Amino acid sequence: MSENPPSPGWGSKQDHGRDDDDDDVEVAGSRPASKHSSRSRSSNLAAESTPLLSRGSEDREYGADGNERRSAATSLESIQGQLSSDGKGKSGPRWPTLLAVAVLGTSIILIILAGFFAPAIAREYASEAVVVEAKDLSVDSFTPNGIRARVQAIVGLDAGRVHNSFVRNMGRFGTRIVGKVESQPTTVKVYVPEYGNVLVGEALVPRLVLDIRNGRWNHLDFLTDLQPGELDGIRTIANDWLEGRLGELRVLGKVDLRVRLGGLSLGTRTVTESFAFEGHDLPAIPDHNLTRFNLHEVETPTGDNLTVVEATVTIENEFPINLVVPPLAFDMLVPNCSPQDPSIQVASAETEPFQIRPHNDIEADVTGAIRHLPDTLTRTCPNSDSSPLDEFIGSYLHGQDTTVLIRGSSSQPSATPQWLAEIMSSVTVPIPLTGHTFHHLMKSFSLANVHVSLPDPLGDPDSPEGQTRISAVAKAFVGLPQQMNVPVDVSRVRADAEIFYHGRKLGNLDLRKWQEANSSRIDPVGDDDSPTLLVESVVDDAPMRITDDRTFSDLVQALLFGSKPVPLTIKADVDVDISMPFGQFVIKKVPTQGKVSVNPLSSRAGTLGTEVGGLKITGPSKDTLSIEAKVNFTNPTDYSVDIPYFNINILSNGSVMGNTTVRNMKLVPGHNADVAVEATWDPLGKGDKKAKDIGKELLSRFISGYNTTVTLRTHEGTIPNQPGLGRALASMSLEVPTPKLKIPHAPGEDDDDEGDGPRSMIGQATMHLLTSTVTFIFRSPLPETTMYITHMDATAYYKHVEPIGTIQYDLPFPVPPGISETPRLPVDWSLDSVGFDAIKAALGGDLKLDTKAFVGLRIDKFEETVWFVGRGIGSKVKL
Repeated sequence: MSENPPSPGWGSKQDHGRDDDDDDVEVAGSRPASKHSSRSRSSNLAAESTPLLSRGSEDREYGADGNERRSAATSLESIQGQLSSDGKGKSGPRWPTLLAVAVLGTSIILIILAGFFAPAIAREYASEAVVVEAKDLSVDSFTPNGIRARVQAIVGLDAGRVHNSFVRNMGRFGTRIVGKVESQPTTVKVYVPEYGNVLVGEALVPRLVLDIRNGRWNHLDFLTDLQPGELDGIRTIANDWLEGRLGELRVLGKVDLRVRLGGLSLGTRTVTESFAFEGHDLPAIPDHNLTRFNLHEVETPTGDNLTVVEATVTIENEFPINLVVPPLAFDMLVPNCSPQDPSIQVASAETEPFQIRPHNDIEADVTGAIRHLPDTLTRTCPNSDSSPLDEFIGSYLHGQDTTVLIRGSSSQPSATPQWLAEIMSSVTVPIPLTGHTFHHLMKSFSLANVHVSLPDPLGDPDSPEGQTRISAVAKAFVGLPQQMNVPVDVSRVRADAEIFYHGRKLGNLDLRKWQEANSSRIDPVGDDDSPTLLVESVVDDAPMRITDDRTFSDLVQALLFGSKPVPLTIKADVDVDISMPFGQFVIKKVPTQGKVSVNPLSSRAGTLGTEVGGLKITGPSKDTLSIEAKVNFTNPTDYSVDIPYFNINILSNGSVMGNTTVRNMKLVPGHNADVAVEATWDPLGKGDKKAKDIGKELLSRFISGYNTTVTLRTHEGTIPNQPGLGRALASMSLEVPTPKLKIPHAPGEDDDDEGDGPRSMIGQATMHLLTSTVTFIFRSPLPETTMYITHMDATAYYKHVEPIGTIQYDLPFPVPPGISETPRLPVDWSLDSVGFDAIKAALGGDLKLDTKAFVGLRIDKFEETVWFVGRGIGSKVKL
């Protein structure tokens, strides 16, 4: 646009409103009454005092009677208030935009008035009547020394705002006589006294013509060159403001005015005006939002890979500014170990040219590059175990606010003016960065190949060997942001994890030692999906400390008796050794949470298939037996366990029968063979008064082949150095089938000979009719120990109910290990029974018989009388 637009005067247009002879003037003319205006405060002339900028009344209506004075911030707010008339702007102290216009317009009018009236009258009339209303400020272009701005404003006098009638009348009279005045081109300069009276900027204002009669509004529209002042002073003020040290800012406007009235020159006057702004009145860093973000890798012309960040930033704009911002370059920094240390640059960025429109949010496209991470970023700080990177990422990932520092780059694009580059390169803007937790990024977490090592009974309870230890392959599927398109590799992890069951803390899992890991990226399937990072880590002997015995008891009960998978929650702060294209580094304390489902044992307890063999009596006494055995069974879970020592009580019908112990046991999934077990049978010593009779009944049913069960219950000494675990589980009982004895086979005998029933210790019987005797084949389950039958009182039956004969024998006879035959035992036949007829009919052949007996047993010093029931015993009949 030209410097002299075709309007009355220079760049001015007068609205002719009501005649100034009217009493109590309201604002008239083509312009409606404004709700925002400005008035002058006190000013200082070189030769006299002349106000520059008026204050509006409290109700901000032209013609109001109020004369209450307001702060400079409030005055300047009213200057720009009408710029929000479209409803999009927000109220606020937008003081810097049209300060030059306010000072200049008010000064011209005051100088003219001072030439016709006493300075006191002129000052009072101008301080209440002058209205300066900013309409628009736009940047026409950037110049080598500053910017060229277009200013649009309305300036005029409203006598109705003057309270004193004498002053009001004198002012209206004088301005009607004067009519129009003209100012010559001049410069408005702005200083900050508290910073050594540093010059912060100046505006070159062209010639202006103003109609100063009451109610005549001058529409100003002109170009002005705005230039920054002393750059060092501007930097100091800007940094104090950004760092929160600027509690109050006082600025001083100064202008030398040459005013003409028609052909009469009124000379040159120097006018100054001071404004004070409280810290809360100063503009704040505007709200901003990252609306687009993409991280990807590109190949440079040299063949290297470069990580590129592309983003779109939206910034709230409350100001009436209209300009095209040239390309700008920035450095992104993060805080160092201490505030005294220089900040650490991590990336560089550059913006494309973007448009700023009045009261419209600013949208800027930013492209950044991360070449490599400096050593100072990952180096451990003095007297600490964390680096600046640890502190920055740790705070962000834990949802805590942190700060990114943005500084203009010293190397700006060629289109950026040098003066702007110098200011930007020395000003660092702290940008608050709201933290985000990343628990939701853990898509799934599982443990495979789980191996549990119970505490060593000789280990220190506070040492890893004295704790339960877990080894496993941990698999975590981590959701990556959709915008992250760079390779990510995890090589090691470590953590201090907590385990929860139904929201209650169960214990701690110590993973503070580095665990080897590897990772692989899984690309998304659909457009709405995000990439996933599969991280696998081998956990080796991680100690687990149970902290809540009751919760542990509830967990074990759910595993033993429940029918649904048992959910466990694992929460951990994880240190991750990560490698990306721009470097390898450790991210510490990444908050992680995952769930693990453990299948209950009860759902597969019937598949244990327990079988006891290799029985060895090691320490018998009159009422006790110490037994060693080899046990075969099936572990239906997917877990393996190392058990250095484990002792558990055996109960029947609530009474303790004895206990069993395993040592150095290695339990594996599936079939486990020849597991060494030690057991003690001692109902009289360990049980209550009923225990001996209950034990006799249990033994009788067991050796008769009935399906029996026993109850297993832990106690305080189950794991010697972990009494709390034993006490926690003591209230819980596990009922299990009694293991089957491994019965040897006679030569030529197979399992089919037993039919569908349980295998009995009594094999084939041979009856001799002429001698009235019978012999039995005994199959002893004791491979190394001879037991004795001390007495026998037995009855044989045919078809379960028909008696054949009885045996009453009181002479002890041995039952050696393996297969043996008893002496001929005398039989008292039931000659008149149906059963005996069946025997005679089977002479020379065989038949199936049942037997019921009371038998005395002796093993070394141990003696007990039990009952025995044999079913389907194959019997040969001979003469």
